[in-house]
Amino acid sequence: MSSKILIVDDDPQIRDILQIALGQAEFDVVQASDGAMAVALAARERPDLIVLDIGLPEMDGLAVCRELRKSSEVPILFLTARGDEIDRVVGFEMGADDYVAKPFSPRELVARARAILKRSGTRTPVQTTARHGIVEVDQTRHICRVGGETVPLTAREMDLLARLIQRPDHVTSRPQMVDAIYGTNIHVSDRTVDSHLRNLRHKLTQAGCADAIETVHGVGIRMGPCRGR
Repeated sequence: MSSKILIVDDDPQIRDILQIALGQAEFDVVQASDGAMAVALAARERPDLIVLDIGLPEMDGLAVCRELRKSSEVPILFLTARGDEIDRVVGFEMGADDYVAKPFSPRELVARARAILKRSGTRTPVQTTARHGIVEVDQTRHICRVGGETVPLTAREMDLLARLIQRPDHVTSRPQMVDAIYGTNIHVSDRTVDSHLRNLRHKLTQAGCADAIETVHGVGIRMGPCRGR
């Protein structure tokens, strides 16, 4: 069965370009021209990925992302024409998985969409369940628990935590983490990785485990003792 992708952009020309590119890549495509329609279609169509323009009129892409994250962890790929990187960082902190800047290459967007979908569900993890201290991860079912309480994570945050918890005493460098999560053919900025890591740390801290991830300065990151409060 083909993966379903919801395109959200107020520019019909961009929607048509994406429809053709993603259709040729054998994805099923659904279109929305505004934020309210996007929220409604996401609930009805249950897409596997949402390609979401930040600069929507009225209800912008950040507001759409915020609304979707109340009930869904569907992967989100942002489209942005803005030069200020703050919107991208805010988007990552709200749970977006990646972004492509306008003007974009349709081929690059298709490659990023495939990479996100592969990470979020079609790849079989090497180790599906793992526990370290009070943190437990079941990657197959996309479940993270801290002290028995479920913590909602995005697909990217789950990938990041799963990689760390599988080898809790191993220090992982940023390049190693990027290759493991994004693949070797996708360029990802340091700020993108840092945004996901910061968001993951915040969620684990809020759940009562502020010592879940340690930074080894100049080397990388590893799991902390995860003793909790």
